[in-house]
Order: sequence, then structure tokens, then C-alpha cells
Amino acid sequence: MSTPNPFAAPEPWDLVAEGYAAEATAITRPVARAAAALVRPGRSAHVVDVAAGPGPLALELAPEVASVTAVDFAEAMNAQLRAAAQARSLGNIRVVHGDGQALPLPDAVFDAGFSLFGWMFFPDRARGLAELARVLRPGAPLVVSSWAPLSRSPLMAAMFGALHAADDSFHVPVYNPQSLENPEQLERELLAAGFQSTAVHAHTVTLEFESVEALWTRMVRSSAPLVSMRRRLGEDVWAARGAIALSHLRRELGERPGRQSTTAWLGYGIRP
Repeated sequence: MSTPNPFAAPEPWDLVAEGYAAEATAITRPVARAAAALVRPGRSAHVVDVAAGPGPLALELAPEVASVTAVDFAEAMNAQLRAAAQARSLGNIRVVHGDGQALPLPDAVFDAGFSLFGWMFFPDRARGLAELARVLRPGAPLVVSSWAPLSRSPLMAAMFGALHAADDSFHVPVYNPQSLENPEQLERELLAAGFQSTAVHAHTVTLEFESVEALWTRMVRSSAPLVSMRRRLGEDVWAARGAIALSHLRRELGERPGRQSTTAWLGYGIRP
């Protein structure tokens, strides 16, 4: 029996929501822009964003479309998106608390669909794609995303290496061709769900870090695995383990890491 993925539950995302909204969107926002460019929904489009998190895709698209319905199972993430939409006076974003595997939405009402770095965590990805297909109109495009292998994502590799240094019970992921790290597997799952005209595109995001401390601070604030580890270990143990992780990053990246990149796969398909 496979071990349940802890990030398929809302609790880690509720814990990290504030830091994720502040820090992780430096990576997820450029991916959202790339995803939107693949679809280019028009002014009259009604869009669904599943596992929307703090809403980089919803906030990107809302000024350009009729409406965005953003669904997430983590209420703290929903609160971040509601606050961001209000701050930007975006009244056409509807935030819905719900599970992407059982969307609380009617059939065939959306002109485009997205799930960026959310669908990849679903315990039943086939069910998630079936639900997305159900709520899309015939002919509507879909974009879902996943991370590429660590060999194409030095920033992600650095984070996982720091996690292992902080707690050797954490195992750095090893490439698995049956996972969504493999773009062919991602496309196979889209095809199995009935989507047509499928394709997988790579999108690389590069960030500049002036110091290793700045990189580590961003990781600590925005990484659900790190936030979960910190809570599990407690602050006293975390202080020591965090220092070990920072030392690991210094050895791997130096005091001034400079430009660090990570790559995402964008899976595209059309609902028949």
C-alpha cells in the first residue's frame, strides 16, 4: 500500500498560506502567465481555476476575462486570494471552498480551465481530470502543471537537499518515470481523461538571490514541506536543524547563490 501524500490534505497549505502568498508567487506567477498565454481566453470567457492557492492564475486572468471561479480546499489559501482580489478591486473572482476531485460546480459552464501545482497532489488525479472535463464546455482548453525532474530544477534540488540535511528521515525524491515529472506520463493522463490536441510545454523560471540567507528565508516561509517539518520538530529542535540546512546550502551554492532556476511542465488539452 502506498503512503498517503501529506500534501493531498489542506492542513500543510493552511499553515503555509501567508508565506506562500508572499514568497512562492515569485515562481508561480510567471508560470501562471505562461499558462494563460497558452489559452488566451477572451473578454467574455468564464474560467475555472482548481486548487487555486493564493491565486496567481486567478489574479493574472481576472482583468482580461468575464469571471474566474477559484476553488481550493485550504481555507487559509482562499482567504489570501479573497484579500488580494479585494486589494486589486477585482470583483469578478469568485472564491469557492471545495475539493478538486468533487467540484461543487455545475456541468459544462466554463470556457477554460486551469490547475497549476494543485492537480499534481490529488490522490486520484484521474478523478480530478474527470471533474475538470465535467465543468468545461465542449471545445474548452485546459492547462495543468507539474514540476520537472530535479535535474532540470536546481532551485528545487537545493530545497530538497536542505530538507534532507535538516532531517535525514526526509528522502530527496528520485526520478520516477511513472510520475508527473515525466512529461510523457503527464500527457498520457490527459489523453486517458479524453482530452484532445494534447501537448506538454516546459517553462523555466529564474530568480536572483543576493545571499544564501535570503534564499533560505524564502524557502522557510513558502515551502509546505519545510513549514510542516518545523511544526513537527518544534522550535528548539528546528533552530538547530535549520542551521544545519543553511550550512548545507552554503556548501552547495556559496554565500551568493545568484541566479537559480526551476522548471515546470504545462500540460495542455482540449475538452472534446
